[in-house]
Amino acid sequence: MSKDNKSGGKSATDPSAKDTHYANLRRAHRDAKRERGEIPTPQPQKRRRGAEDWKPPALAPDQVHLYGLHTVRAALDNPERKKIKLFVTQNALARLEVDVETLGIPFEIVSPQEIDKVLGPEAIHQGVMLETRPLPVRRLEALKDSPLLLVLDQVTDPHNVGAIMRSAVAFNAGAVITTQRHSPTESGVLAKSASGALELIPYIQVTNLADALGELHKLGFSTIGLDSEGPAPLEGTFSGEKVALVLGSEGKGLRQKTRETVNALARLDMPGAIKSLNVSNAAAIALYAARLHLKA
Repeated sequence: MSKDNKSGGKSATDPSAKDTHYANLRRAHRDAKRERGEIPTPQPQKRRRGAEDWKPPALAPDQVHLYGLHTVRAALDNPERKKIKLFVTQNALARLEVDVETLGIPFEIVSPQEIDKVLGPEAIHQGVMLETRPLPVRRLEALKDSPLLLVLDQVTDPHNVGAIMRSAVAFNAGAVITTQRHSPTESGVLAKSASGALELIPYIQVTNLADALGELHKLGFSTIGLDSEGPAPLEGTFSGEKVALVLGSEGKGLRQKTRETVNALARLDMPGAIKSLNVSNAAAIALYAARLHLKA
């Protein structure tokens, strides 16, 4: 990427400076509404030029590219995240609202097309990309004081996992635990979908989920698997002061071994015509119900 740290900005006496200021305010307001889900993100089709020919660059095992204003802000604020270099457009730099000179990491002013070459033409990067190292590995033992955990049994879609992370942070869960196989690793797509939540909650990937559930039992957690045909409603299944909710994959649900390992199976009762929910929606409802139990 080419180095260009010239601002190219307008002077205070330029008649168009005021228009630029208000344009930046409108853009920041629109971005904030997108982050909250109040307005849709532009459709990927608008950015498909060259998508067929684009090939992702090879990344080292310890190299992660994060992108998007909210995601990068959260990563920059996270003291546990090792930051390598910031790539940002001149417009995005103003919207990022950070002083790059005091960040303590290299930064480079680039064009949107230069970021496209790294992330692909369909990535909604909003003009900012941060090269980082993965977050430190966390162990289950470190979660013994957390009253609420979320466990995912091979949920494969990083967009779903990111949305689940946001709900987990909102309901103050101690961690999101998932499998190493058939689950998304830490990536720009996962971080963008989590919209900053990846920096706020441990994301722990385990080799054997049944063994991990057994370890949670030893730490005093009551594990409850969500199943559409569970024998009892979720709200009547809670027990104890520490709860780990276990949700299955998007299509197959909980695996048989997981069903046999959890303390209990429970269902979300839905009186309407639709009897199943997206896993991220089910996670949010289950977290809310668990919080009601823990507060009682």
